[in-house]
Amino acid sequence: MKRTARWQVLVAVGLVVGWLLVGAGTPQAGPAAKTLVVGLVAEPTSMDPGQLTDVNSMRVLSSVYDTLVRFKEESFTLEPGLATSWTISEDGLQYTFTLRQGVKFHDGSPFNAEAVKFTYDRLLDPKHPYANTGPFPFAGFYYGAVKQVTALDASTVRFTLKQPFSPLLNNLTLNTGRIVSPAGVKKWGKEFASHPTGTGPFKFVSWEKNVRIVLDANPGYWDGRPRLDRLIFRPLPEEQTRVTELLSGGVDFIVDVPPDNIDQVRKDARFVFYQQPGPHVWWVTLNVNKKPFSDVRVRQAANYAVNKEAIVNDILKGTATVSSGPVPPAITWAYTDQVARYPYDPAKAKQLLAEAGYPSGFPAIFWIPESGSGMQSPKTMAQAIQADLAVVGIKVQIQTFEWGAYLNQYGKGFGTAADMGALSFMLDPGDPAPMLSLILDGHALPPNGFNGGYYKNAEVDSLLDAATRTVDLKRRGELYRKMQQIVATDAPWIFIDHALQNAAGLKKVTNFKLHPSFYMFFNKIGVNQ
Repeated sequence: MKRTARWQVLVAVGLVVGWLLVGAGTPQAGPAAKTLVVGLVAEPTSMDPGQLTDVNSMRVLSSVYDTLVRFKEESFTLEPGLATSWTISEDGLQYTFTLRQGVKFHDGSPFNAEAVKFTYDRLLDPKHPYANTGPFPFAGFYYGAVKQVTALDASTVRFTLKQPFSPLLNNLTLNTGRIVSPAGVKKWGKEFASHPTGTGPFKFVSWEKNVRIVLDANPGYWDGRPRLDRLIFRPLPEEQTRVTELLSGGVDFIVDVPPDNIDQVRKDARFVFYQQPGPHVWWVTLNVNKKPFSDVRVRQAANYAVNKEAIVNDILKGTATVSSGPVPPAITWAYTDQVARYPYDPAKAKQLLAEAGYPSGFPAIFWIPESGSGMQSPKTMAQAIQADLAVVGIKVQIQTFEWGAYLNQYGKGFGTAADMGALSFMLDPGDPAPMLSLILDGHALPPNGFNGGYYKNAEVDSLLDAATRTVDLKRRGELYRKMQQIVATDAPWIFIDHALQNAAGLKKVTNFKLHPSFYMFFNKIGVNQ
């Protein structure tokens, strides 16, 4: 299947959730309101779910919008959302959903089959009257197999596919596919990205850019009124600022505790520390369209030159495992470690560089974000990579960008401006298909996707396509494992690590649960006063 979405970017995250008295200048929710203040790792890029490319922003919108299907707590097991049930035709080409009745959008308009059709037609049909409210960079990758969405009646909607597409149900859990209010889109047009209207547990109140986003509880939420009265999201990109706020009592909860502070937080009796594996990958993309990384020997040399064990143990303090490829171990049915491995071996790296004609090394430009979704400690990690590469003669110059600017820069492709670029991704639907189609598929070269380093291998493309058309999970796993073996040998990335997601909070924050998708859901979280 040819993927034809346009990009603007992607990828995990550090959150801070705090219980604070609402300060001056903040809208009030009442004298005894339960308010949770969430410190984000960066400013959200949009409030239109179709536009989103990063988990940092998605963690806000998961409170405003719902999906047709969703995951159960702490698992990748599907359960009903706005759809109460569904059936799949024998040929795998028709998915028919029965919708939840009596649900209303925050603007009072009804949720129904026409709203589902409107949502997906807007994402996928360039001639749709509200297609200009985009761009929707990932829609074609996630839902490009959809031929038509039909409202059979007010409470029944059918998705007809062009060909079988096994990840569809899991992809419907993604933020891109959250159901929007047609009335809201029509009212706000291109400004809908700043005036979100969904069916979710919290209603949008205000967004003061680079300061805060305010949401209030939706008392008529179909899955029960939230235990909180108000959510406030604040962008706090500096790691130490977030930690200091936690330790000093300024906030009650943070996600993605910096590695240097984990022991301190663990030993403090005021806090509870949470940790679990997640489907995360952190890597360095190499520009295969430009010398010297157009030579596979140079790419393999770079992999041998970087001491990933030291990064995991010394910088990340054991909060990650070393990566050997693009699929994380958390996706057990698709993962394999039976691939070409690149243990730390500077001598081998020098040998490969000499064979490729670079005995003295070469200069390289390395792009990194200053923070961002799933990027862990990007500056410190990049500096360690820079030092390791210098040992074998690769003289790296680091260029740092603010998160939103970085996503835009990376998504345009490296061109001749960069040789390397750091990135991370969470396989939030519990399936490799969406991510790999965006970043490794040859059809995803800029500007059509997020393959910023221009990697293209016809056999990899064929395997990825076959895996999405195959329904049998065992067979899909075989295809993904073969793909990983090819990619590991081609080495289009420096494979670094898979993060263990973590969080810490005061004991008065109740019912918090990490989810393997790296999303956060706030409707069941409480705060004991």
